[in-house]
Amino acid sequence: MTYRIAPSILSADFARLGEEVKNVIAAGADIIHFDVMDNHYVPNLTIGPLVCDAIRPWTDAPIDVHLMVKPVDRIIPDFAKAGANIITFHPEASEHIDRSLGLIKESGCKAGLVFNPATPLHYLDYVMDKIDMILLMSVNPGYGGQSFIAETLVKARQARALIDAYTVKTGREIWLEIDGGVKVDNIAACAAAGVDTFVAGSAIYGQPDYKTVIDQMRAELAKVA
Repeated sequence: MTYRIAPSILSADFARLGEEVKNVIAAGADIIHFDVMDNHYVPNLTIGPLVCDAIRPWTDAPIDVHLMVKPVDRIIPDFAKAGANIITFHPEASEHIDRSLGLIKESGCKAGLVFNPATPLHYLDYVMDKIDMILLMSVNPGYGGQSFIAETLVKARQARALIDAYTVKTGREIWLEIDGGVKVDNIAACAAAGVDTFVAGSAIYGQPDYKTVIDQMRAELAKVA
């Protein structure tokens, strides 16, 4: 399995965000995770398309935009124009999930659904053909620096089984991402549960040497059979 590490810029130094993006990719990260909160769907307010557009020239790495906003459809084209490569949203934030996924695809981006710790996976029914990524929240969305919810690993195994069955049937790849409290000492357990893409915010940006942390994460992932 190919593993991808996606540092969340929510934990970066916003006074020098372009450098932070460039440096973390140079340190070995694969994807830039971009958390969008609206102080409505979640109790926090973060960043929008203008910031995405500003960091786009700083890296060729994919930008993975996680929309924690409600409603979602209005903002999707703006992020596509701003340089997003992947856009994910929460099913509770859309009146018509199929339509929102279709809008992301029509805008030229990969699309995905995000599942909160207590959100069931049944929202995947009938839309797997439009999904490129499933993102599992291992904390409740809204704030960085929270503790990992271990029950998410049960859901990860269930999601991996769904993905594998779909891939056997269609030949199409779907990524399984996890976000929230991921760090060196639990990343291997996430991988063992079937996760292939790992969002880490404070675990990376909270350290003085990004490469050391990312190398440690890679070493843990290498232990997974």
